[in-house]
Amino acid sequence: MAAGSVVSRATGFIRSAVVVAALGTGLRADGYTVANTVPNILYILLIGGALNAVFVPELVRAAKEHADEGVAYTQRLLTVCTAGLVALTALAVVGAPQIVAAYTDYSGEQADLTIALARCCLPQILFYGLFTLLGQVLNARGRFGAMMWAPVLNNLVVTAVFGLYLAVAADAGGDPSAAQTRLLGWGTTAGIVVQTLALVPVLRAAGFRWRPRFDWRGSGLTRPLRSAGWLVMLVLTNQAAYWLVTRLSTLTGQHAVDEGVAGGAGYTAYSNAYLLWVVPQGIVTVSLVTALMPRMSRAAAEGDLPGVRRDLSYALRTSAAVVVPAAFALLALAPWVMGSVFGYGRTSGADVTVMAGMLRAFAPGLIAFSGQYVLSRGFYALGDTRTPFLLNLVIAGLNAGLAGAAYLLLPARWAVTGMAGAYTLALFAGFAVTGYVLHRRLTGPRGRRRAPWRSTALWAQVRLVVACLPAAALAFGAARACAGAGDPVAALAGAAALAAVVALLARPLRLREIGALLASARGRLHR
Repeated sequence: MAAGSVVSRATGFIRSAVVVAALGTGLRADGYTVANTVPNILYILLIGGALNAVFVPELVRAAKEHADEGVAYTQRLLTVCTAGLVALTALAVVGAPQIVAAYTDYSGEQADLTIALARCCLPQILFYGLFTLLGQVLNARGRFGAMMWAPVLNNLVVTAVFGLYLAVAADAGGDPSAAQTRLLGWGTTAGIVVQTLALVPVLRAAGFRWRPRFDWRGSGLTRPLRSAGWLVMLVLTNQAAYWLVTRLSTLTGQHAVDEGVAGGAGYTAYSNAYLLWVVPQGIVTVSLVTALMPRMSRAAAEGDLPGVRRDLSYALRTSAAVVVPAAFALLALAPWVMGSVFGYGRTSGADVTVMAGMLRAFAPGLIAFSGQYVLSRGFYALGDTRTPFLLNLVIAGLNAGLAGAAYLLLPARWAVTGMAGAYTLALFAGFAVTGYVLHRRLTGPRGRRRAPWRSTALWAQVRLVVACLPAAALAFGAARACAGAGDPVAALAGAAALAAVVALLARPLRLREIGALLASARGRLHR
C-alpha cells in the first residue's frame, strides 16, 4: 500500500509540475484549480466523508451478522449510494455558475473560464464516489493495494493532457480557447474515470459482482444512513472553513496582483503547498489505518476495547516514526523541496519563495493532522460518528476564525501564509481535545484510568520531536551548502542529513519504532 502511495504521489508531483508549467500560479491557474477542486469539495462535502468512515465498519459488521456474509447488504448499500451520487452530480453540473460564484469573486472572462472548466470537471463527483465505494468493498475483503495504485493512472492521463496543452498552446499567451478549455477540463475528468475503472478487474478477482438491488425497505440501511448524517455535518463544518479560506485566498491573490507583489500569493500557492504537505500522511498514516480499520471494527463489534486501544496506539507510534521527521524536513527544506517540484515553466523564483513560506507554516501541523486522522478512525470503528463531529467543531471554528484574522491583519504578501499557520494551530487544538475524549472512552472506570499524559504514544512523539530539532538544523545547513548544485540535490542532501541524525539518536532516545524501521531496512538490504 505504501509503495502504491509513493508512486502515486511521485506521479502526482509530476502532474502538478506540468500543470503549473502550463498555467503558472496566477489568476488563470486559480481558475483551473478552483474548477478542478470544487468537484472533490462537493463530493466530500455531501457524501464522500460518510462513505470513507462508515462503509468498512458497516461491511465488517454485516459480514459477521448476516448468513450470506453481508453480500446482499453490500449490494443494497452500493445501489443507494450510487443513486445519490448520480443525482448530486446532475445538480452540480446544472448549478456550475452558482457554485463558482459561491467560491470566488470572479467576473468577466475569468468567471467564464472558471465556469467552463467547472462544467467539464463536475462529473468527477460521480467517479470519485464510485472509486471510494468500490475501494472500500476491496478494503473490507482485505484487498488494499489497488486503491493506492489506481491514482497513478489518473496522474498519467492528466500529465499527458497538460503536456499536450503545453506543447501546442501554452506559448500563445492569454486565456485558453474554448477547444483548449474543453481539452483541459474533460482531460482532467478522464483521469478519474480511468482510475475508477481500474478497480473493476480487481473486484472480479476478489469474487465480488455488483448487481444493483432496490429492495431497501427493512434491509438495515437506516443505521449507516443515520451515522452518515453526522459525518455529513462534520464535513459541512470543515468545508465551511475551507470555503472561507478559498474565498479569502482568491481575494488575496487578486489584491497581490493589484499591489504588484512578486510571486503568486493566492489560492494556487496555498493549494500547491497543501499538496506537498499531506504527502507523508497520505503515504504512511492512511495506508496504515486503512489496513487496521477492518481489524479495529471487528474488535469493536466484539466489545474488545483493549484491542481497539492497542491498534490505535500502534498506529500513532508507527505513523509518527515517519510523519514527525517528515514535518521537520518540510520545515527545514521548504525552499528546495518547492523548487524541486514546482520551479519550472511559468513559475518564478518569487513564486517558489511564497509557496515555501506557506509550506513552512503548514509543516508543524502535519503531526497533529496525522494523529487526528488516526484518532477519528477509532471513533468510527466504534460506530460513533456524533462525537467526531462535535470535536471537529474545535478545528473548523479555530481555522475559520484565525484565517479571517490573517486576511484582515496581514498584508497581501503574507495573508495566505498566515491562513496556513492558522490551520496548523487549529489542528493541534483539535488533536489535544480528541485525544483526551477518546482516552476516556477506551479506558475503564475513573479509578483505574491511566492519565492521558502517561500515554506511550504521546511520549514516543515527544522523543521524536526532541531528536528532530537538531536533525532539522543540520538538514538546513546541508541543503544550504549544496544549494549551488540545484534544488533537487540540496533537498536530497538535507533529507539525508536529517535521516542520519534521527537514526543516530534512535538508541539513546529509545525511539523503538525508528529502530524497528532501521532493522527492517537492514534485513531487506541483507537479503
